Amino acid sequence: MPTPRVLISGASIAGPTTAHWLHRHGWATTVVERFDGPRGAGQNIDVRGAGREVLRRMDLEDAVRGCSTGEQGLEFVDAAGRTLAAFPAGESDTGGATAELEVLRGELSRLVVERTTGTEYLFGDRIVALDDRADGVEVTFEHGPTRTFDVVVIAEGLTSRTRDLILPDAGIDHLGLYTAYLTIPRTAADNDWWRWYTAPGGRTVNLRPDNLGTTRASVSFLSDVRGLEDLDRPDQIRLLRRHFADAGWETPRVLAALADTAFYFDTVGQMRLPTWSSGRVVLVGDAAYCASPVSGMSTSLALVGAYVLAGELAGGGDHRVAFARYEATMRPYVEQAQDLPPGTPRLAHPRSRAGVSALRAAVRVAGSPVGKRVAGLAGGLFSPPADRIELPAYPTLRTV
Repeated sequence: MPTPRVLISGASIAGPTTAHWLHRHGWATTVVERFDGPRGAGQNIDVRGAGREVLRRMDLEDAVRGCSTGEQGLEFVDAAGRTLAAFPAGESDTGGATAELEVLRGELSRLVVERTTGTEYLFGDRIVALDDRADGVEVTFEHGPTRTFDVVVIAEGLTSRTRDLILPDAGIDHLGLYTAYLTIPRTAADNDWWRWYTAPGGRTVNLRPDNLGTTRASVSFLSDVRGLEDLDRPDQIRLLRRHFADAGWETPRVLAALADTAFYFDTVGQMRLPTWSSGRVVLVGDAAYCASPVSGMSTSLALVGAYVLAGELAGGGDHRVAFARYEATMRPYVEQAQDLPPGTPRLAHPRSRAGVSALRAAVRVAGSPVGKRVAGLAGGLFSPPADRIELPAYPTLRTV
């Protein structure tokens, strides 16, 4: 019987994880990535619950822990940098705004890519056409020669262009929030806490530690205007500087870095689709079911979805059956992750000064000994449903 061949589009986290597991199941794995090499950039992410268990089964948990950002927890601060309330990092696989295991996205991606020995990588290329036939998918690349695969997996981001080739009507569920992420020099003013500052006008500024001697910054703001992410870089810089000019705290430092630092600016949204596949092509991770950064679940969904998809495909038989089992296993988990608390993200981004004052009063209460005790009895603050899935056990052919 010929070795089944899979092409995976996207070399961040979901893609290489899928490649790792399918290779262990005996498949020939190829990953195509439009960037010229592995991407080392990215902000702080957490790995929780079932996602952590997938890392254990990949024998990667200790390596990821070795790259931890060292973030001690979440601090809400005022314009003078004074702490309003502090929530220490979780002590379990699931609890806390800061998970017990925090890592940079680029660091996790690097570790997973290094685990995919035996996988072919096609960097600097992308899929431009898919011809789904009875005996496989003929793939046309922008640069490389046309090739045929048994299955194609799209493991791209929320705004995936390759997804449009099979599901052209897929639309993003916008949450009315934009965020810009960048890396800035660490100064004496920084510490090892995730510091959250709220300014009137639906604006927040966040500074977070990393393990590379720099600081990860982000600015977010509410807006009902669509398409701001499509502005060119100079216009994005002007927009951010104008919108945050009077925000206060460490904001001038962040805005000053925009001109000379690479930054990522995008809308915050979710992807809700009635199906995650078409013919022999299937979606995994954010391209299929992005829950948004505010869910705290994107990384866990990527890891778990890749593991389940690979396991079901490796079971043999019709790919359509495998895709149906993958959806049946993952969809309840995804739906819980996408079920954000009421008022998200507007409650955390109040527009008025009175709203900012009310939010600060609320976090003070939540951060008090009584508030933390009540939260503990109720299951804890900032704890997404990362463990609410029973991971199947799939036998593999290889152990490395």
